[in-house]
Amino acid sequence: MRCTGEIPGYLWSGQLSCHDTDGQLIACEGSGQDAEFQLGVPWPENRFQVEGGVVRDRLTNLVWLRDANIAGFQLTWQEAFDYVHEMNRVSHLGFDDWRVPNRRELYSLLSFQTCRPALPEGHPFRNIFPSWYWTSTTAAIIPSHAWYIHMEGARMFYGGKDQSFLLWPLRGGASNVLPASGQKQCYDHEGKRIDCIGSGHDGEFQYGAVWPEPRFHVESETIYDRMSRLCWMRCANLTGETATWSEALSAIDYLNHKHGCRRWRLPCINELESLVDCSQWGPALPRRQFEQIRESYWSSTTSLFEPDWAWALYLEKGAVGVGQKSGRHFHVWPVCDRA
Repeated sequence: MRCTGEIPGYLWSGQLSCHDTDGQLIACEGSGQDAEFQLGVPWPENRFQVEGGVVRDRLTNLVWLRDANIAGFQLTWQEAFDYVHEMNRVSHLGFDDWRVPNRRELYSLLSFQTCRPALPEGHPFRNIFPSWYWTSTTAAIIPSHAWYIHMEGARMFYGGKDQSFLLWPLRGGASNVLPASGQKQCYDHEGKRIDCIGSGHDGEFQYGAVWPEPRFHVESETIYDRMSRLCWMRCANLTGETATWSEALSAIDYLNHKHGCRRWRLPCINELESLVDCSQWGPALPRRQFEQIRESYWSSTTSLFEPDWAWALYLEKGAVGVGQKSGRHFHVWPVCDRA
């Protein structure tokens, strides 16, 4: 159980159903899947509050444009910042503090129970396209690229800043329930380091809850993350090789059997993503205190876009993607709550 009074430093994924390797619905009890535990900061009832042309997310207290395609067309990364600058110049809807969302802010809107779009059911947004949306966060692995999120199925990857994708501006400062991305530097469309002041980039604002210092505390065979309030196995390679999704869940069951209690679980996708430091790559972790870090890891979260697939974290890059459950694609990294 989590320590009394501790709030997890990651959001609930929204997943409510459990699915087997073939994608068929199954009972959640005893499955070890995301929807059995439903961990993370819970969503409030009536999460979205419409305020004219904007929508306040009562979970994060961030304010989004109700129109999810205000520009009406795709923009390069720099064009997205220029467009927001013009919105502020003319005080669009009476506000002059619009900005491009950082990676964790845009990611916070996602629901892993839905697709087309991957947003909570009953959301009030308009003009959402099943396409990629820019974030203000540069990809550390290739600074000429930036992170974007696909609203059809919820994947998060990066693309060249000279490519054209959609823009969804927001307002509001740091959210207490969203940790900062870790990015503190700024880079132009060619990947050259620039002064952050006036750029509008993630590295200028660094919005999000400040990470504890030190963030990680080594506890024998586990490492406690003081930001997420999760304990990770210090050896990040439980099976010693890649596994299928069912093999990953079975390996966790065997680990719990050895300990004589149901302590460990396969992390949900939001627990895995909480590890990412967007200023790092190879791996995208803040510090290298873990052992046997591998390139990619299974989560316990099914992809509702294709339920015979499950979500995974590509830790080498920091990307969030999927893999077919029947394939031996990813490694296994157990997580638990601090006793």
